[in-house]
Order: sequence, then C-alpha cells, then structure tokens
Amino acid sequence: MKHFEINGKVREVGNKAVIKAIRKQGLVPCNLYGQGMENVLFTVTDKDLQGITNTPNSFIIDIKLDNGKAYTAVVHELQFHPVKDNCLHVDFLAVTEDKPIAIKVPVVVSGHPVGVQKGGKFVLVSRFIKISALMKDLPDTLDIDVTPLDIEKRIVAGDIKLDGVNVVSPKGTIICTVKATRNMSAQASDEGAAEGAEGAAE
Repeated sequence: MKHFEINGKVREVGNKAVIKAIRKQGLVPCNLYGQGMENVLFTVTDKDLQGITNTPNSFIIDIKLDNGKAYTAVVHELQFHPVKDNCLHVDFLAVTEDKPIAIKVPVVVSGHPVGVQKGGKFVLVSRFIKISALMKDLPDTLDIDVTPLDIEKRIVAGDIKLDGVNVVSPKGTIICTVKATRNMSAQASDEGAAEGAEGAAE
C-alpha cells in the first residue's frame, strides 16, 4: 500500500473555543493513539490533509511532528462539517510493520458482466471493504473481475481470496450484483403472453 506523508504541529488539549480558533487558522485538530502509547494531539493544515480526504484511496500515513517525533498510522475516523463538508477532526491509529493492520480498501471492478449483456443492470453496492493484513501485504485496491456475474447473482466479501489478507467486513457484505430490469420483466411477460396465445390457437 502506498504511503502518504503529513507534517503536524503538536498541540495541547483545548476546549471548544480553542478548537474553534485552531480551525479558523485553516488547521485541522488531529488525535493519534495506539496500544501502549499515550495519545498525541497535533494539527495539520487543511490543505495538506486534502491529499487524504479528497481521494477514495487508502494510505499508510507517515506523520512527522514539529517536535522531531515520527509515527506510522492509518486513518481511523474522519469528521466532516455537515454543510460545508470540510474536515473537522481526524483520528489516526498508530501501526507497525509486524502486526496486522485493519483498514478499508477501495473496490475496483473490471470486465463486462454477462448479466449486463443479457439486459441486466450492474450495481456496485460496496465501494470499500475492510481487510486486515501485515503492512507489506496490504493492497492499494481490491480488484474484482465481474465478467462471470449473471443476472440476480452477486459477489460478496466472503468471495475475496488474497494471500496474506483477511476480510474483516462481514462475509455476506454484498460488493456488487446484476439486477433484472423492468424492460426484462416486461419482455418476459410479453413472451409469456405470446406463448399462451400460441397454445390457445393450437
């Protein structure tokens, strides 16, 4: 998985007024936590953070702070303004190379489903699936060939098989499916009616 570097400035615990003042400066308050370590509070410029928030991609984040310390992390939670849609807060989870990392990875589909060729409609239900793997085994995307997908068939999270990767999302999570369309139902009805008329004529 690709790495993305951000530079942060250590901050102190603050009340709502302090946090509001931080955001007015174009900064986003962040929190880094992990097992066996104290929480680290810092800020990142909104501009720098857009490399993470304005993309569907997932990254391993290399955090470099102004006190000389550096951490490796993944995004745990993003909070956005309900109207302006700008990022208000980020929680990072510290990770290491020797322990499995749980992270959401974008789904990328390829191929032309046979069900679509028959008149069905392809529907991508889940754009992300949560997986767990060592850092060296984490894929940038989950690539799925949807060519064999027929009408009313689906691909679920449990169908994903990658060496060294465990699927964390529920196995029954639907990733994509091909649904029958109204035109197909109408066509089937017309064909049924025609067969019925032919039978009556005979």
